[in-house]
Parts: sequence; structure tokens; C-alpha cells
Amino acid sequence: MSENDVVSRTFRALVESADRKFARVRDVPAYGRVQNQHYFHKVFKAYMRLWKFQQENRAKLVASGMNRWEIGEIASRIGQLYFGQYMRTSEARFLVEAYVFYEAILSRRYFEGSKGFGKDLGVRFKELRFYARFLLVSFILNRAEMVKILVERFKALVDDSKANFRDTNFKEWRQVVQEIVRFTKVDTAFMNVRPLRYCSTLDSHPESAPYVARFHAKKVLKLQDALLTSYHRNEVKFAEITLDTYRMLQCLEWEPTGSFYQKRPFESKENGTFIDHSGASGVIDLNLAADMTDPTLPPNPRKAILYRPSVTHLIAVMATICEELPLDSIMLVYLSASGKFGRNVSQTEFSGGSQKLSRNRLSSLHEQKSTFPDSGVIEKGESSSGIYDKYLWFGPRGNSGLNNLYPGDIIPFTRRPLFLIVDSDNSHAFKVLHGAERGEPASILLSPLRPAFKNPSNADITENGSQFTFFLTAPLPAFCQLVELSSSDTEADAYTDAENILSTAFSEWEVLLCTSTNLDLAWGQVLSDPFLRRLILRFIFCRSVLFCFCPPEDSEQCLPTCLPSLPNSLSPDSKVVQTAVLRLANHLRVAEHFHFNDS
Repeated sequence: MSENDVVSRTFRALVESADRKFARVRDVPAYGRVQNQHYFHKVFKAYMRLWKFQQENRAKLVASGMNRWEIGEIASRIGQLYFGQYMRTSEARFLVEAYVFYEAILSRRYFEGSKGFGKDLGVRFKELRFYARFLLVSFILNRAEMVKILVERFKALVDDSKANFRDTNFKEWRQVVQEIVRFTKVDTAFMNVRPLRYCSTLDSHPESAPYVARFHAKKVLKLQDALLTSYHRNEVKFAEITLDTYRMLQCLEWEPTGSFYQKRPFESKENGTFIDHSGASGVIDLNLAADMTDPTLPPNPRKAILYRPSVTHLIAVMATICEELPLDSIMLVYLSASGKFGRNVSQTEFSGGSQKLSRNRLSSLHEQKSTFPDSGVIEKGESSSGIYDKYLWFGPRGNSGLNNLYPGDIIPFTRRPLFLIVDSDNSHAFKVLHGAERGEPASILLSPLRPAFKNPSNADITENGSQFTFFLTAPLPAFCQLVELSSSDTEADAYTDAENILSTAFSEWEVLLCTSTNLDLAWGQVLSDPFLRRLILRFIFCRSVLFCFCPPEDSEQCLPTCLPSLPNSLSPDSKVVQTAVLRLANHLRVAEHFHFNDS
């Protein structure tokens, strides 16, 4: 047996070993504590060993018939592993390393060497999957220029596949292209001006920083875990991340303050060998990772993103996160879904099975009635059955109670600190949670029952995402969308000044929150957390903007709600809040769309 044959057999054995280990971790849920964390290290080690082996023996492997796409497939698997780790941990360095591997595959054209009629169909599918995965990573990293390049190449590749593999149906891949184009075409005016992530230079306010630093509640909690999910028919999405969960995902991460992805150039030899920057993989530039992962920043909160979950799965994930939550931490739950498809479960048009389910729940609830605390919903005048009367709809068409998420389903998780955001046309159903908590006061933000726009056509959530979520994640772009301002209507300097007006307002409101003598504990205990404090400030802004924009008779439908109430000094009609909205509206020359107090 020749030396080349020995090298080739060793390489194939390493590939098979690494792939077996990869299969064991690929489908591990992206939430909860991973019991066999050491196995992830074994998988990474196996692929790094494989990569190093093929790099050191490249000439012999090529002589033995190794294809360039096989190198790309190894690098793609490593990128997939890193992205999976990012989704489980929310650590930015894993996302960066996935990007570096994928970009290396693209720049060295590992999959392009076998294009045309003679190309293997299986290899073509590998290439299509590579582009889809690289696009997702680029979206999350906000690599706008790379996204444009990838979209064009991906579309061309799908067209080429249809032309050269006529016996194969590429309908699913055409749908993926349509998803990507739709996602990128969502109205994103002004979205590239500043990141959605928390930026210490933009979102920290020097004037109010001393007040925030001195603020001390009886209990101080930090955001540790978040569960993000949305379920709407035909909503804008790519892969298993919808537009709304994408915005929330970005909103709950730190923006690096160092040199943001300043990649140093690398050489590429004719045989595709990587220049070794790291001494380990031959691909990862550790200096690049250091640039993208600012060591001065705290860790990102872990996020579990659920795409179209069943109600039972959603509850199970909440239970897992709640069970593992540290004592000094709080869990954020973001729910975006409609309440329209079904009817109230007490109505007779439901099937008998659903009626039985409802009766069983209500019966169980009445049995537990005596366990409610003195400050519970009974004392507040709410019927105990109210927690199972209305719901969010998590399911396909039909009238199955199994697809309904009731406010009562959330109550068990109020034994631990909970920050709940409900974005729905039935969000007010969750008001009954206030006072029904089983141990900890919940902080609750509820969306308006319907959006408000100068142009009603913008209200379509399937095209633009949710207005409430947009205000919480990008308040100034949401304001511009409300009054139909686009980037072409506003000069860059004017928009920057508008950002400064909003920043000044947030700074003033931070001082009011920190110095208030009647701030509820539910808000006081989370005020020190930068992510949650920013959400509270943006909620105040959203509520006041909509209060001044909508006719008074529509306030019940068009205004968001928070429970417990925030101080009156920050109410939507207070002078300090309306003054800021008026300044912003005057600056952008849209004040005629709002009504303000005479004072």
C-alpha cells in the first residue's frame, strides 16, 4: 500500500469519526443546561484534528483524489458547530468564528470547482446549505454588504441548479430565496445608522449614569435568560428566525466597542491552503475574534429562540429555563402571536373536546382558589376564570384548545422573577397576571391591541413586523415609520440630531426612574440591568408617541400597557415626556400628525 493510500484511508477514518460525533450534538436543544458539555469539546477537537491533517497532507490527498468541495464541507461543519454553540450560549465569539469559517469557504471557492453539468447533485445540495447558513450568520452579525453578495450568488446558484439538474425539484430552495429577498426588502430605512445591539457609547447616558450607579432597590436582578418566540401566519422570516425575534435577539446583546470586524488580509495559495493565523485550525484569526468580543463587556444573556412551537413545547422550555435560573437573575419571555383565530374557550362553538379541556382547567383552578395570596386576582376584582378565558394562538388553522396559550399557563413561572413582553392583538388578556403571581412580582409590557400608522397599509405585520416590537428595539426608526419618514426624506445630520434628542430624553427619564419614591419593586429590581432599563425607557417613549398620535377615543386600542404602573411623572401625558416627543416631532417636521397638551 502506497503512502498516499495510507494518508487517504487515515483521512477517511477521521472524517467518519468526526461526522459521528457531529451527529450526536447537531440536534441538542439550544436551551437549558447541556449535560454532556464535554462532548462538544470532543467534537471540536475531532474536526480540528481533521482540519490539521488535511492541511498537512494536502498534496497527497489531492493526488489520491480528494475534491476541493470536501475541504469546504469540513470547514462548513466547523462553522455549523460554532453557530450551534452561539445559539446555545449567545457568546459572540462563536458567531464570529462561524463567520470566519464560512467566509473562508466563499473566498477560496471550495464548492465552485465542480459547477456545471457534471456536478454531483449531493455536492450541489451541500453548497446550497452552505449559502443558507452563511446568510443567517451574516444577518445576525449585521454584515450588510456580505448579505447582498450572498443573496445574489445564492439566487444565481438556485437558477443554475434548476437549469443543470432538470430532474430534481428545487421548489424548497426557491422558497428559501423568496424568504431571503422578503426579509431584506422589509422597510429598513435608517436601520444602518446605529446597531440594534446595546452600544455602551450610544445607550449609556453620562448625565444619568451617576443616578443609575447609586440606585439600589431592595432586590437587584440581572437578565440571565430570555425566551423569544413568535407565531403569525405568513410572517417575515428567514430559516427559523422571524423578523420580530431577530429584532429582539439583536436588542438583547452587547455591541462590541473595539474595532468592529477589521479583518486583516490573508494569502491564499493555489491549492487553497489557509495561512495559519491561530496555530490551531489554520482558519480562525484569534485577533479577529478579540476584536469582535470585547473583553470589557459582560456576557450576553442566553436566548432560546423558538420557531412556531407547540404550546406544550413552549411551556416545557419555560420550565427548563425557570428551573435553572440563578437566584439573582430574571427570565425575559417575549411572546408574539395572534389571538384572533379562535374564540373564547367558554363559547359553545368550540368542539366538545375543547370544552372539556376548558372545564377541567377551570375546575382545577377553583380547587386551587384558596391558595391564592391575599393580594391575588380575587381581591383585585378579577374572576379566577379570567386567566383561562382569552389566549394567544400558537398553531395552524382550527379550533383546538391545545394551540391556545392562556395567561394561566404563565402563572406557575411567576414563582421566579419574570419580565414578560406580550405583543398581540389580544395582549390585554394578560393583564390578569398582575396580582396573580405565585411568589415574585412580574414586570409586564403589553402591546396595543392594534397598531397605528399615518398610512394604514403599514399595519400589516406579515410585511413589516410588529410596530410595538419595532419601538422596543429601534425606537427612532419606528417613529419614522409611524409618520412615513424615509431615509431619503431626512438628511443624515438631521437624523443624528434626532437621535441626540431621544438620547437626552432617555437620560432625563432615567433620572426620574432612579429618584422616584413610588417606583414599584417589580421595576426597581430590574432597573440596574442595562437591557431591561432600555426596554422600559423605550416603552415609555412608545406609549407617549402613540398617545399623542392616536385620537383619544382610540386610546384603549392603540396604547401599550405596563403592569404594575410606572410612576405618574412618566405617564404619556406628563410634561417631561410630551416635551421630548414634541421636540422630536418639531425637529423632523411632523408635529402636525400629533396632538399635545396645551401646557
